[in-house]
Amino acid sequence: MAVGILIITHDKVGQALLDNATATLGFCPLIAAIINVQRDCDTDCVTEQAKQLHRELQQGDGVLIMTDIFGSTPSNIACSLQNESLTAVVAGINLPMLIRVLNYPNLSLPELVNKALSGGREGILECPNQ
Repeated sequence: MAVGILIITHDKVGQALLDNATATLGFCPLIAAIINVQRDCDTDCVTEQAKQLHRELQQGDGVLIMTDIFGSTPSNIACSLQNESLTAVVAGINLPMLIRVLNYPNLSLPELVNKALSGGREGILECPNQ
């Protein structure tokens, strides 16, 4: 078993990130699902979809939910699932964060949360002047 990944973002941001991470790695080492939240969505309907995907991804080791902007609709939907057992939510998803998580498919949920946080922070750099 492994931790499942649920990415909940605005429009197709999450899909683009997962597509690029998977292309970089050559495959997706963890089971993952995406929810693209549209600006005019029915949040109750999307929340139910998120709950269903969460149940499908929960295979015993937990679900890591990654979302884009804390306090936004995707984030609020993600946070509504935090009370589910073995669930963690990390906001501020970016490509370095996602690749870091996918590079460690055998880690536990708490360890993957730490990898996500470190990948996000360490992936943000000022590029040196050439």
